[in-house]
Amino acid sequence: MSTPSRDETHRPGGPERAASANLSTILRRVHRAGPASRAELTRETGLNRSTISGLVSELVERGLVLEVEPRSTKQVGRPSPVVQASSTVVAIAIVPEIDAVTMALVTFDRQVLRRVRFETETIPTVVEAVEIASRLLGELREDLTPEHRIAGIGVAVPGLVRAADGCVRWAPHLGWRDEPLGGLLEEATGFPVLAANDANLGARAENLFGAAIDATHMLYMNGGPSGIGGGIIVNGELVNGAEGYAGEFGHNRVAAPPDSDATEGELEQSVSQQRLLSVLGLRSASLDELEAALVADERAEVRAEVHRQLGILSVGVRNMINILNPEKVVLGGFLGALFDLESDYFLDLLASHTLQPPWESVTVVRAELGSDLLLVGAAELVFDGVVARADL
Repeated sequence: MSTPSRDETHRPGGPERAASANLSTILRRVHRAGPASRAELTRETGLNRSTISGLVSELVERGLVLEVEPRSTKQVGRPSPVVQASSTVVAIAIVPEIDAVTMALVTFDRQVLRRVRFETETIPTVVEAVEIASRLLGELREDLTPEHRIAGIGVAVPGLVRAADGCVRWAPHLGWRDEPLGGLLEEATGFPVLAANDANLGARAENLFGAAIDATHMLYMNGGPSGIGGGIIVNGELVNGAEGYAGEFGHNRVAAPPDSDATEGELEQSVSQQRLLSVLGLRSASLDELEAALVADERAEVRAEVHRQLGILSVGVRNMINILNPEKVVLGGFLGALFDLESDYFLDLLASHTLQPPWESVTVVRAELGSDLLLVGAAELVFDGVVARADL
């Protein structure tokens, strides 16, 4: 008997390929949309009950889902067991910034088990960020039980990342250029690493789990310590560009809004977290701390800075609405905090300078995932692979 080639051995065909695709379908459904009964899975997928039963049993055996008894209902007969994503499958999420490295444990059923933020005195180099992440990983793993299984590491980088190998081509605020972040993290931790632009990951997280669930045309803009980035979803697909670099809104030049003494320049030069920290008298702050300080501080100079930044931001958002005609615009990070403070002011500016037809069809909202947004997005890099393989 001849020995199968490597391709023949690892490439499923016929019924095997169909079964693998069906496993991924069930897994994707319960991971993204939440628990579902076997009966619901049968209706939604069009597969018969015996097939669903076999698929669910296989996923339970692989430790990717579990079945629990349903809540009591008024239905006649024995209710169908509820299938839910396993909470013991875990991704490590990392967000490096100019003033801190944040890490979290995120479970396959979308819980952020624990988050740790390590503040740095200076902008970390890639080597320093990897060393910090390695130390924090040891701390985070203390919260895990023997039943937990780490599926990998996802990194949300404030810069341009080559998707193929996690190489950071250019993160201007961090000063990282052509840095092999993915390879260094894999070597330091022993886990597979995936990295992508932070704002693109935020866009996808909000589209899957947050303020823009099921929106097929969406614009996401995120503001963080390292500037402003964004993500564009068209026909339900994230626009990555040729090598994954799309969405660098912060580097677009914008004209100042009417009645403003601001000058023309790049968006993130005028709309920045550092400017907010300066007017508040803070050196560094998490998103939650920054927002609390903005809400509490009623000084005229703070309100004036908020209005100035929202005025310039409105120009950038207006331009993108006119160009892309999205159904949803989602503002995350400190942009979301600014929007919440003065939403009526911001919406009035947009309404007065956006073309009427696209303005009538768009809704502007704040990101719903809050300070967990980029961590959830980074974890989803890992969980995409789990879903595609239907295995760890």
